[in-house]
Amino acid sequence: MDAVDRGDFVVRRASESESDALVGIDSVAVEGDGERPASIRRWCRQGLVVVAEGDSGLLGYCVVEYTFFEQGFVTMLMVASSARGRGVGHRLLDAVAASCTTPKLFTSTNVSNQPMQRLLQRAGWSPVGLLHGLDEGDPELFYLCRRQIGPSHAG
Repeated sequence: MDAVDRGDFVVRRASESESDALVGIDSVAVEGDGERPASIRRWCRQGLVVVAEGDSGLLGYCVVEYTFFEQGFVTMLMVASSARGRGVGHRLLDAVAASCTTPKLFTSTNVSNQPMQRLLQRAGWSPVGLLHGLDEGDPELFYLCRRQIGPSHAG
């Protein structure tokens, strides 16, 4: 993925050396989730991370993996708390949809995560299922990207 200028920030592929900076903007990692920093480092090492970067530094990141029934799956979308409400999450989702290498791109979020659900709806994603049992008392909602414009849809 080449860097794409999106107005006041650029969306581009992350480098492995940026993993510590990503940990620093990830509110879950900052709050002490012991597994998140290791996951961020692994995602960066594997080249799975797309970042949004502005003049002030990294604003957010998105991770797509291809292990969900051999389809694309947005494993993580995180926007720095100081950058929320500026379109960073929407543009990251658009970027990964455009570069997805499979016919379908999915993601999921907890039923309690209303901001993520609103973002997904604004970005053109559709709810496609509900799974109980991952987080007790907070089912997981699955979404499918309906606006995918990646190479698999050329024709």
